Amino acid sequence: MNRKISRKEFLAQMGILGTSVVVFNSCGFSSSTKNVVSMDPPVIDQLKSGEDIFSYIKRTTGDFNQTLFRQIIGAANEFKEGDQTLGVAAESSETRKNSRILLANTRVGDLNKQSLFSDELYDLIQNTTEKNPDLDSWTVGELKDFILTQPEPSIKEIMPALNSDIIACVVKLMSNEELIKVGQKVFNPIPGTQIGSKGYMSARVQPNSPTDNPTDIVWQVFDAWSYGVGDLVLGTNPVSSDPKSVAEIEKALYDVITTFGLEKTISNCVLSHIDVQSEAEKIYPGTSGIWFQSLAGTVNANQTFDVTIAKMNEHMDSRNGQFGLYAETGQGADFTNGHGEGFDMLVHESRKYGFVRALKYRLAERKTPENTPWVHVNDVAGFIGPEVFKSKEQLVRCCLEDTAMGKLHGLTIGLDVCSTLHMDVTLDDLDWCIEQIMPANPAYLMALPTKNDPMLSYLTTGFYNHVKVREQFGYKINDSMWDFFKKIEIIGEDNKPTANFGDPTWVYYQYRMAKGDLRTREEIVAEGRKTIAEIEDRGVPIAQGFGENAWDLEPELDKKIHALYEDAKESLWTEMTPDFVKLIPAAVPLLTKSKDRKDYVYHPESGEVLSDDAVGKLEAMQSTWDGESPDIQLVISDGLNARAIMDEGHLTPFLIELKGNLENMGYKVSSEPILYTHGRVRAGYATGEVLFGSSQSQKNKNGIVHIIGERPGSGHHNFSAYITAASFDQWKEKGKVDHDITRVVSGISDTALKPQKAAQQAAEIMDGLFKKLA
Repeated sequence: MNRKISRKEFLAQMGILGTSVVVFNSCGFSSSTKNVVSMDPPVIDQLKSGEDIFSYIKRTTGDFNQTLFRQIIGAANEFKEGDQTLGVAAESSETRKNSRILLANTRVGDLNKQSLFSDELYDLIQNTTEKNPDLDSWTVGELKDFILTQPEPSIKEIMPALNSDIIACVVKLMSNEELIKVGQKVFNPIPGTQIGSKGYMSARVQPNSPTDNPTDIVWQVFDAWSYGVGDLVLGTNPVSSDPKSVAEIEKALYDVITTFGLEKTISNCVLSHIDVQSEAEKIYPGTSGIWFQSLAGTVNANQTFDVTIAKMNEHMDSRNGQFGLYAETGQGADFTNGHGEGFDMLVHESRKYGFVRALKYRLAERKTPENTPWVHVNDVAGFIGPEVFKSKEQLVRCCLEDTAMGKLHGLTIGLDVCSTLHMDVTLDDLDWCIEQIMPANPAYLMALPTKNDPMLSYLTTGFYNHVKVREQFGYKINDSMWDFFKKIEIIGEDNKPTANFGDPTWVYYQYRMAKGDLRTREEIVAEGRKTIAEIEDRGVPIAQGFGENAWDLEPELDKKIHALYEDAKESLWTEMTPDFVKLIPAAVPLLTKSKDRKDYVYHPESGEVLSDDAVGKLEAMQSTWDGESPDIQLVISDGLNARAIMDEGHLTPFLIELKGNLENMGYKVSSEPILYTHGRVRAGYATGEVLFGSSQSQKNKNGIVHIIGERPGSGHHNFSAYITAASFDQWKEKGKVDHDITRVVSGISDTALKPQKAAQQAAEIMDGLFKKLA
């Protein structure tokens, strides 16, 4: 299967449970140092009264300096690790304060004349931003004061004339309290609904399955609705993006919607690449719902998603029904894939909203307001990991910034308030974060049975969080969906939970009744309970009931989720043992540039670069080949879960089956597997460059199978196999071989995708890659 995947899926390949054969056409899980310019942090001091950015630069350097310009803009941000990596984070609070003073004194028109970075996407944003000469004379500080003091109608009059960079700059000057104030006064509801309106907070049900099992997926919808949650979209992240598989899931979700007569109220979506969704729509026309795509803030970063402006415009032109575009973004995705381009994460993020706004305008062309397709964007904050930001306070700041920027772009924006298991944010911390963010009134949040996603192995919002938020902040959901929950007797006429609240078998019973099922309620409920047991045996939790309050997770399920969290933390910090290394026949142990496990987890780019000693040993290994290199080199890394590699019944059967299959296909496999401690995916590409990128290789094409521990959190201790084949010309050019030509089989363990079966798939994929190179 040639698979194009979403930003979220791609970044989470370390946590997928089911088999996943993919083409890397989106942002990589591991951070990249490609195109990242190492710079000393700026020191901004000794300002003159009334000085702006441009006069300061000229006074201190004698001329305009683009690097210093980017650094001052970046230094105005609240601190985040990603900006520090880019070299644009303030070196001190004094520098941050002074950068903000300079920015506040700078005129909007002057900033519009000097781009931080220009490409076709920047041009698109500029061309779809209205002209308002009066704004050019305002300083950014004056613009901030206007937004904070004026009512919504006045703000909306100028919003179309604010480009993405200006919106980012004004947000940099705001405190958290001021960002909340913006969130509380600017709203962009989806036409004909209350989604995104003041006082409303909707939900995207995220019914992920580690095996793309439609039963797992549909029952999580029943589960959500039993808690009165899920009024925006039923959106699942697929394991396989084969169009046939995607089409089957779309059809299953659409069946639930149409069975209840909700096809005008809520949409379905499988978050595969938009090209795949287009193909899936042809299989079962009319069932694919709203179309999804991850978007980035530059042309080059979008190429990692296999996205171009022309392609997106073409897809928008084909969307003539009620449901248009569901976009996903998130701070840090661009720079972690090597496309930081020297400017800060906040401006990158804002430009993504500018892209969505331009696509929204495209969708609205030649359509009346009531016929304009739905558009909404989801900011996935905290998903990448500590290389972007580490703490709960930074997560809150990110969510508030992005909510304000999305709203000022005129978008219906929701949040995935989430964290990875290698961030310093706990399950309980997320509750605190939600309480800090919710006053800003984002349009929606994610919704899962528990906080722990069973496929992506990250933490986000559970159904019970939605129940609590509605109680705590007085938020409502889309009126038509609330009426539906009353109709199926989850919510009573008094707007309170009924006795059926938290019982997914009751929703299933209602579903079967709508289907014309003539069985008794007892028979249908018994079938439902049996199905739930089967689903939970596959590692997918189904929430049932609640604790002391309707917004409390059922105590036993809560204990289980905390146990998974503790297992994940232990797995994350476990090191490969010397005894295990000795068990791998002829293994060559090597190190990356990571100093230790902490450095590896918090600075992922260090795990992509080979140590000098490793390069020397690889060169020595190559010299023993006497010009007769093997076709395929096996590489093994601990990744984010060494236990996934070390658990009994994992690595050994996979290696035996893989090597046997490849040799039966006629390939020569190296007898010495490379074994990295603290290795990331790109360490495998670097290995191939050393072994196959010199004239001594004597082969036109060679391949790497990189076996690496996945992100922990599911309890399965899964590993993945990253499969790459490239020509000599590709291997010899440093950085040429990358995710875009790699495929991966994920979710491999004795309790998920069996190692022997996964090895067969990996061998077939490698064979296919070699044949394409012929």
